[in-house]
Amino acid sequence: MEQTNQSTELPVAKKSLLRALGDAIRGTDADYTTLDLKKAIFLLAVPMILELVMESTFAVVDIYFVGQLGSSAVATVGLTETYLFLLYSLAMGLAMAVTAIIARRIGEKKVEDAGKSAVQAILLSILISVPFAIAGIFFAPELLDLMGGDEWSQTTGFHYTQWMLGANGIIILLFVINAVFRGAGDASIAMWVLITANGLNMILDPLLIFGWGPIPAMGIEGAAIATTIGRSIAVAVQIYILAKGGKHIRVLLNDIKWHGEMMLNILKTSLGGIGQMLIAMTSWIFVMRILADVGSEAVAGATIGLRVMLFTLMPAWGMSNAAATLVGQNLGADRPDRAESAVWKVGVYNMIFLITVSLIYYFFNYDLIAIFTDEPRVIEIGGEWLRILAYGYFIYGWWMVSVQAFNGSGDTRTPTKINLVFFWMIQIPLAYILAIELDWAESGVFWAVFFSEASVGIFTLWLFTRGKWKTAKV
Repeated sequence: MEQTNQSTELPVAKKSLLRALGDAIRGTDADYTTLDLKKAIFLLAVPMILELVMESTFAVVDIYFVGQLGSSAVATVGLTETYLFLLYSLAMGLAMAVTAIIARRIGEKKVEDAGKSAVQAILLSILISVPFAIAGIFFAPELLDLMGGDEWSQTTGFHYTQWMLGANGIIILLFVINAVFRGAGDASIAMWVLITANGLNMILDPLLIFGWGPIPAMGIEGAAIATTIGRSIAVAVQIYILAKGGKHIRVLLNDIKWHGEMMLNILKTSLGGIGQMLIAMTSWIFVMRILADVGSEAVAGATIGLRVMLFTLMPAWGMSNAAATLVGQNLGADRPDRAESAVWKVGVYNMIFLITVSLIYYFFNYDLIAIFTDEPRVIEIGGEWLRILAYGYFIYGWWMVSVQAFNGSGDTRTPTKINLVFFWMIQIPLAYILAIELDWAESGVFWAVFFSEASVGIFTLWLFTRGKWKTAKV
């Protein structure tokens, strides 16, 4: 009799899991301030993980195709990304504020204010994109020269930089509008939008880079054009869904106007997030500049290693983004203890996942890099970085979720101050001393990054336990 009960319970459990998985992918109108916490994390985390896995899959596929054009092409992508990191710092900082504000309004049941805030975020995104577009279109070769790009980058590869920076407004809008959906709890919409964008990218990449039939081979420029087309279509889909209405948020025609007070609130809240990301991203620019002094192979190896790292970090970021939404909505519903409980649960999930990734990095580091290049020195450099990362990768999981707890609450200033100390005052000087002064070359850079980012993770988690983030107002 006992065996019969167990045999009937198992299918029920499986059906329940499949039903929850279907809800997560399709989207649900569940109230995340009252729903069972484990189920709330699951419903939000699954589409957020899939969204970011898709984004990182594109990055890996993109570098795979570009890698076939040689180390100079890969280095051009890496050097361009140092400037895109500046753009991403603005987009992600703004997105942090948008997620926190939208989540708080939804938790407070102020759905109309959430829609109005979404419009202000879109207007602000367009304004931010203009200077980057001008710089990219008219000064691409000079920007690559400034970062130590070789002759091929400045005479041929600069077209990639022109496209990526010139169409940067699309990138910002994609970030910010998806942040609107995530903050509202419509994580599945953000997922499907990114699947659309990056699915198109991956189809167009080989066609435009190498040519096919009547389509001429465009080389590295084709990679940038593919990205621009895919993301432009995705942004059009985002705007259509916002107007039509998701499960939790909708923008009405009357909302499309300037609201000075709301704009100021978004701008004020985003300053911390922008500063936070700007410090982290600009520190990477200096790191890449140090690697450029070592050589283009060091830049190429680090670029491929970074793509592999970002790919494996995406599930952890997805879970951390779920924590940010739960923190914002539950603080809005005046349930701070539930918000804190969500963070600890997600932190444990992240740690377990990244310990598994660390083992893969340690034992298969060179094999992973060799997927993207056949140049022995590039493989050696990229593999070394993955091995060094493996020693403390799980700490990243706790850093991500504790940072997102601050950001989800609207306290974006605290992580900014932390990043200033650990990235600018520790990482950059240490990387220079080890790589250049002590002649450790790329190894010195990798160990400096490891030490500073492991330290910032431990410190941020400790600060989270102090609990001041629970009192943040947005």
